[in-house]
Amino acid sequence: MRSELGATDEILATTVYSELNANPTYYFRHVDVSVDNGVVYLSGYVWSTDAIYAARKIAGNVPGITGVMTNQLELERNGRDAGPAR
Repeated sequence: MRSELGATDEILATTVYSELNANPTYYFRHVDVSVDNGVVYLSGYVWSTDAIYAARKIAGNVPGITGVMTNQLELERNGRDAGPAR
């Protein structure tokens, strides 16, 4: 049985994810969202530092979010996956 707080965190994570992907300027499809006690954790990668700031702002504007952690977001260079060295 899921606790009420866990269900709320899941709803918040879904809402943040939807808000990120509704943004017309930045591509957030490679960003994972998790929420723990109202604090959202964003991980994955984005194409620019502006996108990191935008993700922080978008997530922080979702009602019920009490904090945003973006230290697991990585910046991809040249807009592509670096992959293994060739």
